[in-house]
Amino acid sequence: VQLQASGGGLVQPGGSLRLSCAASGITFSFYRMAWYRQSSGNQRELVGTITADRRTNYADSVKGRFTISRDNAKKTVYLQMSSLKPEDTAVYYCNAALESRIHWGQGTQVTVSS
Repeated sequence: VQLQASGGGLVQPGGSLRLSCAASGITFSFYRMAWYRQSSGNQRELVGTITADRRTNYADSVKGRFTISRDNAKKTVYLQMSSLKPEDTAVYYCNAALESRIHWGQGTQVTVSS
């Protein structure tokens, strides 16, 4: 199983960025997918989730600014981030879960700074 996250980088406050996470080795369409993030000195926190039937849920801190979507044909989940703030700076991880099966990607760094 592999979850390959990409799309991170340096962006100015107010800017946008789209992260991608490509999955292999799992029946992607069955999995609940999620994005987490971890900033320096803090615990990993949930950013948002998208279920197999495409229902989404977001942390209050990103609601209205971030959007999660999925493309089952490409086995990829996306995190569209807009109106980025310095406090969004973190390593972002994708996560796949189905019953007791949980898989993590390697993370991609997002830095919001002028």
